[in-house]
Amino acid sequence: MDWLHWVLIGAILVCAIVFAVIGVILGIIIRKATAEKQIGSAEAQAKKLLEDAIKAAETKRKEYLLEAKEEIMASRKELESEVKERRAELNRQETRLANKEENLDRKVDAIEKKEETLAGKIKEADELKEKLTQSHETQIKLLEKISGYSAEEAKASLVQELESEVRHEQAQKLVELEEQFKDEADKKAKNIISLAIARCAADHVSEATISVVALPNDEMKGRIIGREGRNVRAIENLTGVELIIDDTPEVITISGFDPVRREIARLSIEKLISDGRIHPTRIEETVEKARREVEASIKQAGEKATFETGVHGLNNELVKLLGRLKYRTSYGQNVLTHSIEVSTLAGVMAAELGADVTLAKRAGLLHDIGKALTAEIEGSHVQIGVDVAKKYKESKEILHAIEAHHGDVEAQTIIAVIVQAADAISAARPGARRENLENYIKRLQKLEEIANSFNGVEKTFAIQAGREIRIMVKPEQIKDETMALVARDIVKKIESELEYPGQIKVNLIRESRVVDYAK
Repeated sequence: MDWLHWVLIGAILVCAIVFAVIGVILGIIIRKATAEKQIGSAEAQAKKLLEDAIKAAETKRKEYLLEAKEEIMASRKELESEVKERRAELNRQETRLANKEENLDRKVDAIEKKEETLAGKIKEADELKEKLTQSHETQIKLLEKISGYSAEEAKASLVQELESEVRHEQAQKLVELEEQFKDEADKKAKNIISLAIARCAADHVSEATISVVALPNDEMKGRIIGREGRNVRAIENLTGVELIIDDTPEVITISGFDPVRREIARLSIEKLISDGRIHPTRIEETVEKARREVEASIKQAGEKATFETGVHGLNNELVKLLGRLKYRTSYGQNVLTHSIEVSTLAGVMAAELGADVTLAKRAGLLHDIGKALTAEIEGSHVQIGVDVAKKYKESKEILHAIEAHHGDVEAQTIIAVIVQAADAISAARPGARRENLENYIKRLQKLEEIANSFNGVEKTFAIQAGREIRIMVKPEQIKDETMALVARDIVKKIESELEYPGQIKVNLIRESRVVDYAK
């Protein structure tokens, strides 16, 4: 029974395997048939889509072709219209050119006819000119025979007479114009200058650089000298000046080219005298203290000058240089006070003339800034001033006013002219300046030499401290009508060869004297 059981189980397993294989084969067949059916459906659908796409593309192609044809037709019509217009314009141009050619031909014909007529007239004029020349020569010979003068002699006599008349009229006209312009200019200038001076309230004291220190007694002189001169050497080395200690009682003279150094030395000596302790270490401390005081005084003086004039925005170094001018004098006139006065006068005159008041004040205050460095830098104070102002970014108008205030270059702006006038007013004011006797005598001698160098001058006298020159002329050489021209020539030569403050009046005197005696 057992073996039957196992046989039955085997038969069942075999049947199951057979049915499984048959099911698998049937499934494969059915899946294949289904896949083929789906593929056929997809191919049919794809074929339909392709046909639809071909139809749509054909439709679009026809539409595009139609649009392209329409555009081509429109462009062709537009081009044909433009071609017609251009052809019409060319026809009009051709017509105009043809008309112009005809007109030119007519004008050429007319010009040729006029040239022929003109050639005939020129020929007639040449013949007439020749006849006139012959007649003129005949008349000249007849006139020479009647007058007893040759043509050249008559011409020279006529030229001389005309020259004398013209010179006389020129002198008269010059005198008239000078009087007219002088009256008008004097009136206007006096008005402006009087207003400027009246409104300038700057105190002005003529100062000189202090170079002498008074001592309480002669014993102090020996203490300042020190053992073997060590104190004097210390002061000289620290301040850069020279101390002159001679037989003059109770006096020490300070000699040096830099006024600031002299001031430091003066303060130092006065402090040492007051303190009584005089030795190299103390001298060094005192000199340093005096130097700080002078620097503070310089800065304060510069700031005060800008405050008084109302000039703001200056570079700090320019303010310090302005303060240095406190210790600088020119012909006895303090340069800082002079600069403040020039700034004030320039501002007032600028206001009267309608110019820039702020710019005029600034230029007036800085016009002599170069004098603060003349002891340290070579060159004129004008050029030094221009270089310093340029270094600290001052404007071109300020630079030009500084450069032109002594006439080194021609003044090109109204501000430069105003600064020139203000500088001359401040310098020429009575009592403002003084010069040493030697320079004063040389200037007067030079003034008389210039006047005596002219022909016809008999005597020359410089008067009014060189502000007026009286010239006696020879009446037989210089006539009344030429005196104005001679005076003008003398003035020009004085202006070109002589430096002077203010102005010089040139006064020509011509007189005739007859002397006889009763016996």
